Amino acid sequence: MCGRYASTRSPQELTRLFQVTDWRPEETLEPSWNVAPTDLVYAVLERADRDGDDRVRRELRALRWGLVPSWSKDPGAGARMINARVETAHEKPAYRSAFARRRCLLPADGFYEWERVKDEATGKPRKQPYFIHPADGEPMAMAGLYEYWRDPAVTDDDDPAAWLTTCTILTTEATDAAGRVHPRMPLALSPDHYADWLDPHHHDTADLRALLGRPAHGRLDVRAVSPAVNNVRNNGPHLLDAPA
Repeated sequence: MCGRYASTRSPQELTRLFQVTDWRPEETLEPSWNVAPTDLVYAVLERADRDGDDRVRRELRALRWGLVPSWSKDPGAGARMINARVETAHEKPAYRSAFARRRCLLPADGFYEWERVKDEATGKPRKQPYFIHPADGEPMAMAGLYEYWRDPAVTDDDDPAAWLTTCTILTTEATDAAGRVHPRMPLALSPDHYADWLDPHHHDTADLRALLGRPAHGRLDVRAVSPAVNNVRNNGPHLLDAPA
């Protein structure tokens, strides 16, 4: 799974790396070394032009992490829907509409996983966090889905408060270094697959599933980091320091 990750690159860098054409400066997010569920996160997505032709705009948006299905009565349910299994997302009621029509990429420096270890000082078990990231230092483009939720308490459709846009991360079986810590990991796509994954006109579920069967290649590094990351209130580059 992926329950916490780091995303510290600027929107200017992300627009260049992902060839974004539309970005809203008012949606600028602060760098975060401890992205947690329900936080706003950067997402790259494509939307069709309103004039009805086949042209699309590639956007960098700030979405809330934790997908809320459009039919949900309670937006709070999204806090539990931060991950969707790649093996079943296309058929699960909560995700299948988004899988067919609303796909995105979630840029990350890397992600955290935990392993229960024995504390040498106390002899008791504790959770040791590890940071898992591309060895070459390039960003991960985690495959994701996004969804719109309409707040029935807001009567005006044009009121920004009427809509909540949320997202989830697709996970797959862990490989390489990640598999030594946790059996699941985010599914990252390589740049040559971005266009097909983001294309809002691409609705062939079989093709999309085949695309996800070819995740990004490249070695992942894993290292133990400070247990300070265990607390979502903590943030900053010191979270990537080796444990004392």
